[in-house]
Amino acid sequence: MKRLSDAGVQIVGISYDSPDILKTFGEAEKIPFLLLSDQGSKTIREYGLHFKDGLPHPGTILIDQDGIIRAKIFKDGYATRHTVDELVGAAGNID
Repeated sequence: MKRLSDAGVQIVGISYDSPDILKTFGEAEKIPFLLLSDQGSKTIREYGLHFKDGLPHPGTILIDQDGIIRAKIFKDGYATRHTVDELVGAAGNID
């Protein structure tokens, strides 16, 4: 988290799960960043973060301080996540 913070990156997770489920999950897994609930998946759909079956497509969207999308990076498949190096590298491309 320090490397990301030093690169000017703030991490926020979004899920269609309820706030209660996210709170329990975040505490159990010791997630060090905010988890937001998007019940109904409106934001997930608007950002294109879903598979054709309606499940979320794990990805990272980098949004600048003005709310402008600066980068979208995705992995094939559901289980693989981005490394810190990938996130810091993508953040470094934002002017």
